[in-house]
Amino acid sequence: MSHLKLFAATLKRHGFKLLENQDIARRAFLHGQRYVSSGTSEPFLSGSNSNYVEEMYYAWLENPKSVHKIRGHHVAQLDPLGILDADLDSFIPSDLITTIDKLGFYGLHESDLDKVFQLPTTTFIGGNENSLSLREIIKRLEHTYCQHIGLEFMFINDVEQCQWIRQKFETPGVMKFTNEDKRTLLARLVRSMRFEDFLARKWSSEKRFGLEGCEVMIPALKTIIDKSSEMGIEYVIMGMPHRGRLNVLANVIRKELEQIFCQFDPKLEAADEGSGDVKYHLGMYHERINRKTNKKITLSLMANPSHLEAVDPVVQGKTKAEQFYRGDTAGKKVMSILLHGDAAFAGQGVVYETFHLSDLPSYTTNGTIHVVVNNQIGFTTDPRMARSSPYPTDVARVVNAPIFHVNADDPEAVMYVCSVAAEWRNTFNKDVVVDLVCYRRRGHNEMDEPMFTQPLMYKQIHKQVPVLKKYADKLIADGTVTLQEFEEEIAKYDRICEEAYTRSKDNKILHIKHWLDSPWPGFFTADGEPKSMSCPPTGISEELLTHIGNVASSVPVKDFKIHSGLSRILKARSEMTKNRLVDWALAEYMAFGSVLKEGIHVRLSGQDVERGTFSHRHHVLHDQEVDKRICVPMNHLWEQQAPYTVCNSSLSEYGVLGFELGFAMASPNALVCWEAQFGDFHNTAQCIIDQFISSGQAKWVRHNGIVLLLPHGMEGMGPEHSSARPERFLQMSNDDSDAYPEFTEQFEVSQLYECNWIVVNCSTPANYFHVLRRQILLPFRKPLIVLTPKSLLRHPEAKSSFDEMVSGTTFQRVIPENGPAAQAPHEVKRVILCTGKVYYDLVKERKNQDLEKQVAITRLEQISPFPFDLLKEELDKYPTADLVWCQEEHKNSGYYDYVRPRFRTIVNRTRPIWYVGREPAAAPATGNKNMHLVSLRRFLDTAFNLEAFEGKTF
Repeated sequence: MSHLKLFAATLKRHGFKLLENQDIARRAFLHGQRYVSSGTSEPFLSGSNSNYVEEMYYAWLENPKSVHKIRGHHVAQLDPLGILDADLDSFIPSDLITTIDKLGFYGLHESDLDKVFQLPTTTFIGGNENSLSLREIIKRLEHTYCQHIGLEFMFINDVEQCQWIRQKFETPGVMKFTNEDKRTLLARLVRSMRFEDFLARKWSSEKRFGLEGCEVMIPALKTIIDKSSEMGIEYVIMGMPHRGRLNVLANVIRKELEQIFCQFDPKLEAADEGSGDVKYHLGMYHERINRKTNKKITLSLMANPSHLEAVDPVVQGKTKAEQFYRGDTAGKKVMSILLHGDAAFAGQGVVYETFHLSDLPSYTTNGTIHVVVNNQIGFTTDPRMARSSPYPTDVARVVNAPIFHVNADDPEAVMYVCSVAAEWRNTFNKDVVVDLVCYRRRGHNEMDEPMFTQPLMYKQIHKQVPVLKKYADKLIADGTVTLQEFEEEIAKYDRICEEAYTRSKDNKILHIKHWLDSPWPGFFTADGEPKSMSCPPTGISEELLTHIGNVASSVPVKDFKIHSGLSRILKARSEMTKNRLVDWALAEYMAFGSVLKEGIHVRLSGQDVERGTFSHRHHVLHDQEVDKRICVPMNHLWEQQAPYTVCNSSLSEYGVLGFELGFAMASPNALVCWEAQFGDFHNTAQCIIDQFISSGQAKWVRHNGIVLLLPHGMEGMGPEHSSARPERFLQMSNDDSDAYPEFTEQFEVSQLYECNWIVVNCSTPANYFHVLRRQILLPFRKPLIVLTPKSLLRHPEAKSSFDEMVSGTTFQRVIPENGPAAQAPHEVKRVILCTGKVYYDLVKERKNQDLEKQVAITRLEQISPFPFDLLKEELDKYPTADLVWCQEEHKNSGYYDYVRPRFRTIVNRTRPIWYVGREPAAAPATGNKNMHLVSLRRFLDTAFNLEAFEGKTF
């Protein structure tokens, strides 16, 4: 009777699909008269219509909507607990056969089940047989699709790929395992389960986010790695949440057990490398021999915060970089594996953003294997409250990734599915999802009580026989192993754990660098320290400047028709080069081009970066007469140069910034830049900024030189097109406002080395050029936050001379006053300190009021780390002048809260630092042009009113 209940689902899923259109069905029936095998005219699926499936298949090719959806996975036995549906869609269609009387709906009778049918070419269930009885057809389909494996793949619009999956699962006997395979699987299950048991015994009151209930994940991952290694993969980069991480580190990556166990020691002292992180967030990098293939394999598990799924795009970026540096354009050597929880996979938007990078030319990693640990619960939330889709994996359908659901209490089914998944990825270079339907034996963590919220589920879980015992009993019963062999395997691993536990007591100091997930061999010393604490000058020869300027002004491809407006832009660049001048775009071109000559790869990514949001960059030229013909002049600078990658991204900040961060992790010898369309939009990537960029080195000893280019400036463009929120970056800067530093010869580099990131707001193209080059020439790597201009891109005064960029010149952290006020500092009444675009407003107003002798204007180009040494030198020149900080941002944003205590430290709190700027506001900027101009006029008047602060108390 169970076969009959599953009849419609199983047949529809494989081609016995019922057409909703009666006319099409009738034509298929009439066509089938030519294939009569019984000699009589029979209705519907009879001998008179033995190739019905094939007819339906071709109908599906013409119009997929004309054929019923394939739904067998909905009735597969996926839940190990046996209490929940496989999905949240409990509706049973009226045409689904659940009782014998519904057979008549299709013109069928019980006697039809024993009739023999010729099998269509679209199915593989026959093996070497060309025909089967309908009863046997149903039985084989049910065995393949409605047991412990449920497949979703019919939404894939590629016949070859669908047929490949069918063959892998339909072919009779395809899932047979050798005794050696079974014994290996058992041994891996032993290690997975006994590791968790060992931690539970030794540290019963410690959080560890164990894997109990899904111990099969460890042999699953090892199977994926084994199969991938067999197919040529040499490097696997992994990302995962906290659940099961310690087990993966121990039994997949092969982290030394004693280093894991010592993490539980509350007396373990931290080394001075940083603040560290909890043990179930740490990563690891390891090279070893794969025992299955006897090939070298490199494994990297990325460190990850508690923000579930945040690591996904980071892993993809690092994978892309490793492929890029190896010339692995097809992903045959390097691949990624992402592990997910069911609730996070369905709930976190970055999953969707990451999937949508999967097939973009500059972002594809040529297929990722996703493994979902489907606990069927998220902390305390039931699936029906956690998602609107039937499965937690439905997001993967947007990129046509096949989804393999499997009951995690059937280890052999899991291993087979994982092997097929690895083969799929390395055959088609597309994503694939393995959904391990399992359970969580304990609460969200070991201290949590799940019975409060899921009493019925956990009553069943408490009765559940562990998968290791189930599988061991099965193998012992069929003679694959003996009870003694099984017990010896357990004792062997328990002994390994105990010995490691004893050794762990000798570890008194935690070195976070032992958990590094992205080492840079040769860049640092053996102890992980910079090889020097100096930075060479960042200027280059005038010959190089001229050469790059000439290429930037040309089209280095013959018979290439560019837009007339672009011709004017290139002509203007040529004129600037002849006049030894650069604007913002040309300065960037020269910085990029010069490091390319030195063998440094440059990658610029973000929304509309190829042209530039403000139509200033034009790094990709488009032929106006030949579709999709492009030219990137930057790649035509020299015959022997590093490649330049410039790529428009999808309309994503969170996913793309994470991706670029991961790309920058792979090598220190690359300048990786992400540009926001407007600086305001970086806040949708705040998780990446807070959890990885700001604190990554402190938590994980992970250096990263990513550059964030954030267009910023108050120009009356509204609250979403004005501010990159510099206050956020400054609030998270770790330089001390009260500690007065000791100025040494290497003060600048030492200060940069100690900081968590660098924040600059350059006021000249030359300084922008220098800070980009300094980013590569430093003997270490720090994230660089650049508040880039908008109106200054075309401001006639915002140009720099070659003299400011030639050999011997460097980045200026502070640009002091160099006009009449500097010639007679004793006559100066006020020193205005500022940063960025407002400088040009101030200079213009000072000239209008004829105050060039009485007011000095000093520019703070590097805001963090704070240039105490240069500013002290500058302020000491004007001991009697008022000190004013002027900014165009509102008082509760911008820089004032950051710079004020630091200026006070410089003057030993003997002089006030007055604020001039816009008043506090809830929104970062106004959208009313008149209001913008009125507020600008107001603070400029205050800035140059030399009596504005008389009689006021600071």
